Amino acid sequence: MPKPEIIELKRIYDHRGNLSVVEQFKDIPFDIKRVYWLYDVPGGENRGGHAHKELFQFIVAANGSFHVNLTDGANEYPFFLNHPYKGVLIPPGFWRTLDDFSSGAVCLVLASDFFREEDYIRDYDDFLKYKNLL
Repeated sequence: MPKPEIIELKRIYDHRGNLSVVEQFKDIPFDIKRVYWLYDVPGGENRGGHAHKELFQFIVAANGSFHVNLTDGANEYPFFLNHPYKGVLIPPGFWRTLDDFSSGAVCLVLASDFFREEDYIRDYDDFLKYKNLL
């Protein structure tokens, strides 16, 4: 199973403002079928709290910063995102929580498939059973 990893995107410097680009199958290893973003997360709140059976995600801090905490049930993979040109690639089979959002943070998520409730594991004990760890 692939492990989560930070991917640094190409940065195009320009005196009018910088630009970063992500392309499917070039910068990230999947077809982008859904894009969404989280914002206005109140202080002290967290997001995520689930895993996916088949979905790949690429998460970027488009603005501000936050932590992405991943586990496969046996190993922890903590990431701190605070640059809009770096993101974390999350393969299927990892429980995720996002927390410690800075004021004004925007979490941009690129997903490999459309929303399908049956792909979600929303209970941590069910996740451990799915991973054959319980």
